[in-house]
Amino acid sequence: MTAQKIELQDLPTDLKPELLPKHVAVICDGNRRWAELRGLPRFIGHQRGTDALKNLVRCCDDWGISALTAYAFSTENWGRSHEEVDFLMTLFQRVLRQELREMMEENVQIKFVGNLMALPRALQEEIAYSMEKTRNNRGIQFTVATNYGGRQEILQACRAIADKVQQGLIQPHEIDEAIFERHLYTAGICSPDLLIRTSGEMRISNFLLWQIAYAEIYITDTLWPDFNRHEFHRALYSYQQRERRFGKL
Repeated sequence: MTAQKIELQDLPTDLKPELLPKHVAVICDGNRRWAELRGLPRFIGHQRGTDALKNLVRCCDDWGISALTAYAFSTENWGRSHEEVDFLMTLFQRVLRQELREMMEENVQIKFVGNLMALPRALQEEIAYSMEKTRNNRGIQFTVATNYGGRQEILQACRAIADKVQQGLIQPHEIDEAIFERHLYTAGICSPDLLIRTSGEMRISNFLLWQIAYAEIYITDTLWPDFNRHEFHRALYSYQQRERRFGKL
């Protein structure tokens, strides 16, 4: 993350700063297809996808978007080959180590959500260290969903609340949306305003099922490694043409 910082006033002129989403979530899909179309090994696609994500973090920061959440590895992704999964775990660990200094310099606060205890020990340690080091940063809030599944998240929240009811710490009639949200992995993070999915797939893929209830959804055929500022500009422009009513008139 070493590119020269763009001032907020250099936002594309057809975008209105006051109508920008506060929180953008992205399903980073298409790394493997990008590589296969070019006759390259899949790991090259994942590396290029990592570069695209770093560039998007910087773009959000430059353009005044305060939160970005990326779907990096789902609970279902364990079904891929051992070689690919091992490469991804190593890639996450290496990128965290390499980028931590620049995240500190650029005031990025990084957080990981998901069942992190199932990840390799070395990656867990790298994650814990990066979150602790950046927790007081007040720039963009960058959340990485790793070993994450929306259904799993909701189930673990229900179990945690049920345990507290059993202990007498919460009465059933006291359970409301605020209490439920405090038991999600994403506790303390505002819900996304805009969900972007790359590669043209028309599905949510078990991502932020509770949190995206009223998010605007933008689908692009662009594969994730090719998702750049121009593509993000198009997504934001589409978002700003919509009227968000949240179920009201």
